[in-house]
Amino acid sequence: MDNLKTGDIICKRCKKLGLTQNQLAKFLNISFQAVSKWENGTAYPDIEMLPKLATVLDTTVDALLGYGSVVTDYDKRYNTEGYYWGLTPNHICYDIMKIFPPVKPYRILDIGCGEGKDSVFFAKCGYSVTTFDISGQGIEKAKRLAEYNKVDVRFFKADLFDYRPDIEYDIIFSSGVLHFISQTERKELCDSLKTHTTDNGINALNVFVKKPFITRAPDSTRDEEKRHPWYSGELFGYYHDWLFHTCREEVFDCNSGGTLHKHCMDTIIAQKIEYVN
Repeated sequence: MDNLKTGDIICKRCKKLGLTQNQLAKFLNISFQAVSKWENGTAYPDIEMLPKLATVLDTTVDALLGYGSVVTDYDKRYNTEGYYWGLTPNHICYDIMKIFPPVKPYRILDIGCGEGKDSVFFAKCGYSVTTFDISGQGIEKAKRLAEYNKVDVRFFKADLFDYRPDIEYDIIFSSGVLHFISQTERKELCDSLKTHTTDNGINALNVFVKKPFITRAPDSTRDEEKRHPWYSGELFGYYHDWLFHTCREEVFDCNSGGTLHKHCMDTIIAQKIEYVN
């Protein structure tokens, strides 16, 4: 948690609601000195206090921790009749099917499903799909898409910063999400995904790569400080001990948000092969 940032958020919410430190302290049954320390950044609320604090300040725990701009931005993008990313499955979905055709209901975890187009596609093809996203608006649209297509997908709302798998999956998939993970957290995340992949299972991931000749996307300006583009080959290094089916870097055109622009992306499909001594 970023103490100063959280303290600034608490201070701003109090001012907006007309709450003094004493009043906030009384609502929370703590000392006003504790509130003062939060606001000046010398201490931060206990985890158990965050839900109650968010309720009193009429906000969310995500927003208190500085994630609110990302949630709000994506909720706005998804608050339309149409689908922001369209309904065509990501081409990596077809690559996954070539390696693991749905001859049985393989378990898939889709990390950051957005409006659900890839999750629903996998479910229609016969996979057993579990998926989550930070955007409640996205999850609701994804549920409607699944209902329209008459498929069962296990949706839930979660934050990638907090969530880690607790069971094994045959396939772990994530597209266009992992740039929200800072460089210091990436190895831990990849290690967790690898640990929770079945023997001979696969991880299919892509990440946006920083290139000096590509300008940032026009729809990224509001949450640019939350984005952490990867370096060329960085993702591949975390999977050096797995079998690579796909390992590529490409520059491509994108029309998300209605404005044509370019991205550079590294894509990997790697398989966990049981070690034989």
